[in-house]
Amino acid sequence: MSEPLLSVTDLKVHFPVRGASRAAPQVVKAVDGVALTVPAGRTVALVGESGCGKSTTAYAILGLVQATGGQVLFDGRDITRASSEERRKLAGDMQIVFQDPSAALDPKMTIGDSIAEPLAIRHVPRAERRRRTAELLDLVGLPQSHASRYPNELSGGQRQRVVIARALALQPKLLVCDEPVSALDVSIRSQILNLLMRLQQELGLAYLFISHDLSVVRHVADEVAVMYLGTIVERGPTDALFAAPGHPYTEALLSAIPLPDPVVQRSRPKIILSGELPSPLAAPKGCPFVGRCPIRIDRCPDDRPRLVTGPTGTEIACLVRAPA
Repeated sequence: MSEPLLSVTDLKVHFPVRGASRAAPQVVKAVDGVALTVPAGRTVALVGESGCGKSTTAYAILGLVQATGGQVLFDGRDITRASSEERRKLAGDMQIVFQDPSAALDPKMTIGDSIAEPLAIRHVPRAERRRRTAELLDLVGLPQSHASRYPNELSGGQRQRVVIARALALQPKLLVCDEPVSALDVSIRSQILNLLMRLQQELGLAYLFISHDLSVVRHVADEVAVMYLGTIVERGPTDALFAAPGHPYTEALLSAIPLPDPVVQRSRPKIILSGELPSPLAAPKGCPFVGRCPIRIDRCPDDRPRLVTGPTGTEIACLVRAPA
């Protein structure tokens, strides 16, 4: 079996708390021991509630925030502590598509200049930039005439196509898609998702797809990693995880997926979690989910579960369902 394109091991991102005393320093454990792999040409989804650490994980992989610990291997290269120059060279292989296309585009730049910006930074000749920009507009389904327009002249879906085109300018191997359709109208979301799936087939792209919407994830992902309070609590093939979730948090997330037809009977009862996602400052010593878990036992507050293969075939971190 070939090595995965991206391999993340025990990734940590801890932020010091301002104002904490030197005698008793405090840290926010935004990401605390995440491990995942993304094979070439495949889509791995990272899901969970807002504030669970999904985006911070992605930014640490890309080098946009400094990792506190762990290792990130990309295409066989250890990039965890790469220099700024090494990161600049790597930018062509790893790109990101942000959630809000309006915020991702400079309103004073034409669409053509925005798409060609990564090429201009690398001193690609102007004629080649124009040719590549026209090619990228075709690739994402926009008329070449849009190159002379400005972001405010386009719809939200068209702006997201521009953002995707710019991300493809340097011919990356991996796209990190950070909630790429959550800011779009429902009617446009499927168009952008279908575009991403088509581009993956045509270009052989790998995706790390970040989302809180499991109905979207089911449509696009080959594998899913469920994140809670900075850690992975379950991961496995999409079909297996949706058919038989092993972790109680995954069960709750899946039960909350809205049904398109309210008359249709749910295959599993809806689970309402008590309380809010706790602060990473007050993370439990043991299982991170212990404060909201409906099946917890006496060990859970003190013993930290690790990912092991559970009875449903996915890897789960649960002392009840898959005791280590």
